[in-house]
Amino acid sequence: QVQLVDSGGGLVQAGGSLRLSCAASGRIFSINAMGWYRQGPGKQRELVATITTGGSTNYADSVKGRFTISRDNAKNTVYLQMNSLNPEDTAVYYCKADSTYYGVSWGQGTQVTVSS
Repeated sequence: QVQLVDSGGGLVQAGGSLRLSCAASGRIFSINAMGWYRQGPGKQRELVATITTGGSTNYADSVKGRFTISRDNAKNTVYLQMNSLNPEDTAVYYCKADSTYYGVSWGQGTQVTVSS
């Protein structure tokens, strides 16, 4: 299986920045892609950004130009750099990994709160 640990959330003022980290362990060789999702208050979980093993990225329209997803293969870690945050970005952010053999794995989530 694949285990994920999310970290880096916190409270920030509008216009500020945060960097989330997702450390993967276990059968990491089987991971095809990783990504970040978020779930705001009273909302469904939605895609924020994804990155494949080849480095291809995809972003939700709402975060394009503000968020950047990246990966450090040596550390088995995926990052989400979030700039120009606004209150609408307030949510619990979850890391996700898609594995060839073990399906989908989720991190425990990290809270991001943006104050106006």
